[in-house]
Amino acid sequence: MVATASTMLPLGTQAPGFGLPDTNGKLVSLKDYEGAPAVLVIFMCNHCPYVIHIIDHLAALAKEYQKQGVAVIGINSNDVQNYPDDRPEMMAKLAQQKGFTFPYLYDEEQTVAKAYQAACTPDFFVFDSGMKLVYRGQMDDSRPGNDSPVNGKDLRIALDAVLLGEKVSNHQKPSMGCNIKWK
Repeated sequence: MVATASTMLPLGTQAPGFGLPDTNGKLVSLKDYEGAPAVLVIFMCNHCPYVIHIIDHLAALAKEYQKQGVAVIGINSNDVQNYPDDRPEMMAKLAQQKGFTFPYLYDEEQTVAKAYQAACTPDFFVFDSGMKLVYRGQMDDSRPGNDSPVNGKDLRIALDAVLLGEKVSNHQKPSMGCNIKWK
């Protein structure tokens, strides 16, 4: 299992807009979340061991922060021809199994992943109420096979700062995971 690090899109970057179908075929747009105190965009997929390692905690974290007004959006940009476990119908199954309270979107053309310079799954991006990037990096130090607990520490610190109107620290560690499966 070879780990790929996130590219660390420059802080202050305006969130690239998108309109993508969710697991029910409904079009979801970034504009749907204007006015949220924070927006968390997660590039993820079904088959990646790094995503599988954190998925239960991620689903709980999303639910917790959505109650505080944070918009959470999952996006799968993988090539489903070569990675059939990531097909939309399998995304819908995973979303139901894990009780996702956030939309899980399919980026078939991979244009959204490219606009965000997403490199791995999972790859996390937190935007403030003005849709400016304030955090990009890891959820926490946990990885498959290490002894660090999955707790969402780094992501929680960033989200809490945004919700409190505080500056997010510039000291941010890249996320690590499987590379996005490009066509």
